[in-house]
Amino acid sequence: MGSSVRELAGATPATRDRYVDLLRVASLGAVVLGHWLMAAVTPDGVGNLLAVVPALQPLTWLLQVMPVFFFVGGFSHALSYRSLLRKRPEDSVYSAFLRARLQRLLRPTMVFVLVWGAAALLVQLLGGGGGLTGVTLRMVTQPLWFIGIYLAMVAFTPPLLKLHERYGWGAFAGLAGAAVAVDVLRFAAGVPYVEFLNFAFVWLAVHQLGFLRADGRIRRPALLAGAGLVTAGALVAFGPYPLSMVGMPGEKVSNMAPPTLALLAHGLWLVGAVELLRAPAARLLDRPRVWRTVVAANGVAMTAFLWHLTAMFGVYGAMLALDVELPAPASAAWWAQVPLRIALAAALTAGLVAAFRAFERPVPAPPGAAGAAGAAGATGAGPLAALGATLCLLGVLGLSMVGFGGLLDGRTALLIAIPVSAPAAVAMTLGGWLLVERAGRGTGVRAGRPAR
Repeated sequence: MGSSVRELAGATPATRDRYVDLLRVASLGAVVLGHWLMAAVTPDGVGNLLAVVPALQPLTWLLQVMPVFFFVGGFSHALSYRSLLRKRPEDSVYSAFLRARLQRLLRPTMVFVLVWGAAALLVQLLGGGGGLTGVTLRMVTQPLWFIGIYLAMVAFTPPLLKLHERYGWGAFAGLAGAAVAVDVLRFAAGVPYVEFLNFAFVWLAVHQLGFLRADGRIRRPALLAGAGLVTAGALVAFGPYPLSMVGMPGEKVSNMAPPTLALLAHGLWLVGAVELLRAPAARLLDRPRVWRTVVAANGVAMTAFLWHLTAMFGVYGAMLALDVELPAPASAAWWAQVPLRIALAAALTAGLVAAFRAFERPVPAPPGAAGAAGAAGATGAGPLAALGATLCLLGVLGLSMVGFGGLLDGRTALLIAIPVSAPAAVAMTLGGWLLVERAGRGTGVRAGRPAR
């Protein structure tokens, strides 16, 4: 591993934007650390530290960094798609793009889903599934919502990139305006279910900012950060939006699920802030040791993200099994225990990464596959890939909501008003992944590191 990382780092083109790689790793790392810190686990269940200590909620304005990851995704998707357009006919690009972008995302995700699905079935067949085990089975899939949103961003990249190339900031303004309209209909007119449209409009607007960065059109990051911060503050102070930029148990309105205009303004503030740090970070990344660390982390970031809650619940489960006292959340003893719990969770995550990191490595297209697609691949691969991506999106989102608890009881959750069980969600995800693989296999495109 060390030699391969050294070789990758040494072979980095001078044109590569290393800061993007740092932002990707840092944003996922912040999410992982936030989950470990915010979990208020007791023998009776799992709460949220921010609900126990509301005074900590302003920290979410710094630590809720998912908008940064989606912003970076937009940048990378724009460059990757344009690179494919330069190499092949446009009618064969979409399926190749989906396969190349999704393979390193879906392979580790499917391994996670299948391993946990088998473990959950075994536990419940043996009569388990209560207490912390039951909580784990329900909650361990929750971060998969992020995978679902990212799938949608990949799928919508070609049409939204065309809108960006034609309208520039106007395309972003259109998505942001749609997000405003949704919240007006939601809060002022009381239109039911309309708020779920902002899963698309808010996150795709943030993604669109990545396109603008790819073309060097974010020229005043201080203005962007200031406007976002002031707007988010005004919306929270005078509107129906809560202070926390992450979901809180029991609250009537969440800025995250579904996303709100306040979260979009928060995304603007974060994007502007990270762009202001670009120059000093670039100087830091010129140091070989620092860059090797970023390269190594990028190679396992998705695996670590998928398994970090498994590690966290594993630590708490071991503590309960060993009769180690779990102090009351936010008490002095609880805070004193935080460094040990995080260190143990990090160590266990590292072990899980070592076990599963191979599934995150890029896989080349099968030999001779490029010629197998032929005319049929050009005419049929695009719709097949789109269908596969849609099934993956619905399956992953459904699984994030229903979890693996209650497998034998037929437990379901509502996904766009449709009840979805865990087996159905797994079947959709697996079927969609296979369709994407089949559609893109004939393109001869390697699912390697994205062009930047």
